[in-house]
Amino acid sequence: MTTAALAEITRRYPWFSELDAANRASVTLVVRAGVDGFITWFREGATGVAQQNIFAGAPRELTRSLALQQTVDLIRATVETVEHQIVTELDAPDRPVLTTAVLHYSRETAFDAAEVYARAAEARGAWDARLEALVMDAVVRGDADDAVSSRASTLGWGDAAALCVVIGDPPPHDATVARLRTAATRLGLEVLAAIQGPRLVVLLGGTFDDDLDASAHVARLVDFFGAGPVVVGPLVDDLSEAVVSARAALSGRRAAPAWPEAPRPVLARSLLPERALAGDGHARRELAQGIFAPLAAYGGDLVTTLEAFWSCGTSIEATARRLFIHANTVRYRLGRIEELTGYSPSDPRDAYVLRLAGTLYRLLG
Repeated sequence: MTTAALAEITRRYPWFSELDAANRASVTLVVRAGVDGFITWFREGATGVAQQNIFAGAPRELTRSLALQQTVDLIRATVETVEHQIVTELDAPDRPVLTTAVLHYSRETAFDAAEVYARAAEARGAWDARLEALVMDAVVRGDADDAVSSRASTLGWGDAAALCVVIGDPPPHDATVARLRTAATRLGLEVLAAIQGPRLVVLLGGTFDDDLDASAHVARLVDFFGAGPVVVGPLVDDLSEAVVSARAALSGRRAAPAWPEAPRPVLARSLLPERALAGDGHARRELAQGIFAPLAAYGGDLVTTLEAFWSCGTSIEATARRLFIHANTVRYRLGRIEELTGYSPSDPRDAYVLRLAGTLYRLLG
């Protein structure tokens, strides 16, 4: 029966002949164990499921070499060969009993195979989770070197055009993290995620146009986070620069409670004032040098107009009277300020950012 089963496997499945000698020998042992196990089990009364798992003696490498579908093919070919032997070698009165026994035994064998592959999948899943946690820890700490990139590739991370780090509260159940991965994959995003104590850190990669586009994608995943703020770090080009995004997202998450009306998700850049007040030096320099310095360097009385505008209670007419200029000139200068900084002096939130940027610009020289 063993010889006939192996011959049938070779005839049906070309991949069996492509296995190396060691794996073919392992398959032979499994088939022989199945046939011998059936004979022993039947001889002892064919009751219960006392037969030993036929895959127990197979080398562990075999489950890595054979896919689950290939294992199912092996079982199917072996069972059908045994059934053919029953039909051709036994007298008709004996066939029904033995055929029923084969069906019962093959069912248990299929369960054994499922158990082996389930354990292997759980082991791989646990290892992948540990590896993913190591990668995310390296990203947050700024240690994403070539080795970390290689580990990320092992987890399926490709060459994303842009990536960002997203940080929020962990979901109530770990299973929600798996759902987040599934949802992100359906959106065409690359994703790595790990729960680090009181926070969920997610690395998203894709063809984002800008930070706002990345935030729009995160908005479709925000329900997979906990109830707190969800902060999106700035886009960077590759994994080695991900610490820049992670640092901004971490700082933003710490400072987010200071802005109760913040959207969810919120860009780390939108939290620059809160981050600066919380002691983030990068945020202070970005406000002073990235936002207010270009305004001060431009000249044209823009800073004077801005301060007069606020002193006059954001009234354009009052500002024009104080500066002895036309109201349209005030409007032009305010529009120019918005073009240079990206913030509108008339918007309360934007005015807050500009005020703090000006204060830090003067403090930091």
